[in-house]
Amino acid sequence: MSEIIIEGRCWVLVNKDGFLIEDIDTDQIYHNAYLHLTDRKLMGQYALGNLEGWQDFAQKARPGDIVVAGRNFGAGSSRQQAVDCFLALGIAAIVAPSFGAIYFRNAVNSALPVIRWAQVDEWIRGNNLKSSDRLQLKLATGQGRNVNRNLDFCFTPFSGVQLAIIQAGGLFNYAHQLER
Repeated sequence: MSEIIIEGRCWVLVNKDGFLIEDIDTDQIYHNAYLHLTDRKLMGQYALGNLEGWQDFAQKARPGDIVVAGRNFGAGSSRQQAVDCFLALGIAAIVAPSFGAIYFRNAVNSALPVIRWAQVDEWIRGNNLKSSDRLQLKLATGQGRNVNRNLDFCFTPFSGVQLAIIQAGGLFNYAHQLER
């Protein structure tokens, strides 16, 4: 399996006190008021629209950006729109110490890389990572780099199957490849 390398500008989701926001649930990621939308392209404008201090995220985010958050990102329901809104914006990856189990699976199945980095909070508190820094992430090896500060870190690498799903563009494409 070949290495997948993601590089992009990061958005560090911190509260007004500068701490990583933890337990961001799927309603904060994508409010239930917009569940009637079925066109993924329209979902991006509502990403993080219900998260205090980050309601304007969708207007600022650009394709290739990386979201960094606190533990238990995507807690709550199995709302697929909470993954799809980031895909609509072209978000390249989400980094957090841990994810809600269903959110993690939905993201991988939709080819949205979700990076488990246990020490991210320490990096934020140590001023080694801030919004607008460029991150480089190697999914197969779990090697990361803050390009701006020339600092390396390690995160949980993706399994072979997870990498194959990401490379295929999602679970359905991956399964279709297996059928051939």
